[in-house]
Amino acid sequence: MRLLRTALGAVTAVLATIACTAPATPASAADAPYDVLVFSKTAGFRHDSIAVGTQTVRDLGAANNFTVTATEDATQFTTANLARFEAVIFLNTTGDVLNATQQAAFEAYISGGGGYVGVHSAADTEYDWPFYGNLVGAWFASHPAIQPATVRVEDRAHAATAHLPQLWNRTDEWYDYRTNARSTAHVLASLDESSYSGGSMGGDHPHAWCKPYSGGRSFYTGGGHTQASYAESAFRAHLLGGIRYAAGRTKADCRPETGYTALYNGGTTGWSQAGPGSFTNTDATLTSVGGMGLYWYSAKQFTNYSLKLDWRLAGDDNSGVFVGFPPSSDPNSAVNNGYEVQIDPTDAADRTTGAIYGFKSADLAARDAALNPAGEWNTYEILVEGERLQVFLNGVRINDFTNTDPVRSLAGHVGIQNHGTGDDVSFRNIRIKELGGTPPPTGSTTVQAESFSAASGVSAFTKAGANGGQTLGYVDPGDWAAYQGVDLTGVTSLRARVVSGGPGGTIGVRTGSPTGPVLGQVAVPNTGGWSTFADVSTTLSGVPSGTQTVYLTFTGSGSGLFDVDDFTLVRSTGTGGVGPVKGLAGKCLDVRGAATADGTQIQLYTCNSSAAQSWTVTPNGPVKALGKCLDVSGGGSADGTKIQLWSCNGTGAQNWSAQADGTVRNPQSGKCLDVSGNNSADSTPVHLWTCTGAANQRWTLP
Repeated sequence: MRLLRTALGAVTAVLATIACTAPATPASAADAPYDVLVFSKTAGFRHDSIAVGTQTVRDLGAANNFTVTATEDATQFTTANLARFEAVIFLNTTGDVLNATQQAAFEAYISGGGGYVGVHSAADTEYDWPFYGNLVGAWFASHPAIQPATVRVEDRAHAATAHLPQLWNRTDEWYDYRTNARSTAHVLASLDESSYSGGSMGGDHPHAWCKPYSGGRSFYTGGGHTQASYAESAFRAHLLGGIRYAAGRTKADCRPETGYTALYNGGTTGWSQAGPGSFTNTDATLTSVGGMGLYWYSAKQFTNYSLKLDWRLAGDDNSGVFVGFPPSSDPNSAVNNGYEVQIDPTDAADRTTGAIYGFKSADLAARDAALNPAGEWNTYEILVEGERLQVFLNGVRINDFTNTDPVRSLAGHVGIQNHGTGDDVSFRNIRIKELGGTPPPTGSTTVQAESFSAASGVSAFTKAGANGGQTLGYVDPGDWAAYQGVDLTGVTSLRARVVSGGPGGTIGVRTGSPTGPVLGQVAVPNTGGWSTFADVSTTLSGVPSGTQTVYLTFTGSGSGLFDVDDFTLVRSTGTGGVGPVKGLAGKCLDVRGAATADGTQIQLYTCNSSAAQSWTVTPNGPVKALGKCLDVSGGGSADGTKIQLWSCNGTGAQNWSAQADGTVRNPQSGKCLDVSGNNSADSTPVHLWTCTGAANQRWTLP
């Protein structure tokens, strides 16, 4: 049972100790003026800290541009009176404190966009009022004795918690709650029950949270029982941040959040720097230094996911979040192959905060309403579902973009940019949630070879020129490496980037164990030296669907056979279908003039959904349009041989096979469908050419 402490002397002493208040932050001091109502009526236990708490809010208001009205008179809960206030603070209220008419007025206030702050026993209030229970987030159940405990700060972007360390040690009365608020609110901080005695909620014990509710905003903190709490500068700043959020003076993503995995929350395992510059790593915060470079998560690629991260600008600065790019030690690869969600509120519309850089502006009105200024933290959610990318800023959707460029994809790696000297941007709590129930993966999946989950004999080796900065090295006969959780659905071949100044050898691909079924194997030659990288590839057969553990096994003679930089699991795009065949610059394979005469030239042309660009593809067979076949003139094999439309005749000149590297090969000649001169202009002819795997030979089939 809570003990009543009424000593007036204690109140006076604490009031004296808090005369020196924490200075206002520049952001809060610059807030537009607003008004706050402090309500502290009690119909049950009465905390002796109410007077101290009320004075604390007055002091905070004087320093941070808001005025305070304090009352225990419930008749002030009228529609007209509540309209005066941007936020109402229930400061250690208890019991049934409002009648039905007053409750209705408060509900209307919240529904009209008002803000609520609940402090400590605000959760011990109005148990028979469902609206209030949902607003506060959880009702009080019990508590042990006042004692020190460790608070785990989960969100260090919200104004109420951004100033706090990851572990906040303090003394207070620690509430247990009847329900867990995490399912309906965004948890800002939770209690470590192993750090004190008497907690009863187990491993997940929310302590402070926020939520949008019924048109308004709600913030609750379980702290604030003791008078001494209000003398703590950290707790005062915590309370101020909650008031500013409730009053709409600072923005935050307060939607419920579960199921995310940290990519960065202080530890940098799995991250690599591409290009110049770097990031410092202090207080679980990455801060850009110099550039222009990219700090990217090289350990894994992602297909369908929600990526969240917190960011802060020091002033007029520039950075961005990159998604959907292949592994590379060159930061320009992310620029040229992926997409950047920009961070720079002062640039042009298609390259300002929230824009898909150079492709689509954010909804600027929504962006401006959701954006916190320089010096305060913001939260992005980047939601990728297939080729659709949505951007949420502090919980508000500000962009909705769909990739239609066949050269780019939203599937791939993620990273953050260090833009250059003077562009000082910080990041916290980068986390990801891979979405279940999504379509099977398409395209290729590249795995960094050094990111194995288990291995025998091999280890990571730092090497210049390697994607991610490391290779899988020290490869000897009989060694192996395992990669857990790899989706093999639709995979037809493997391509590996290798380097060898040694004898070379063979890579085997297996599943289940190092001696499991062999899906394929490929020879690795001496590539000309330990700094000369090359690609090797092989088709795979008997590939199981779904998530598997993939094993690379290594054979050969001698020792130091080769290094593996990365390997790509290729999903065939040539499984058959009807539609456009897209190539260089996203343009389409086209029958010139839509003519049907034998010998009509095949060309590259802007996609237009016409019949001249609708191809029926048969794997390892003919490719047809307008009732005729894609044909190598005269069955030739010389570079530059014309590719034409011709009556289907079943000859080798009309068979085509999609390859793992994206090329389309004529098996009879052993050469590839090629855009003449690597020219993307409309009407450029296609012809037969020695296969190079260059961009003008890569095609996307229906």
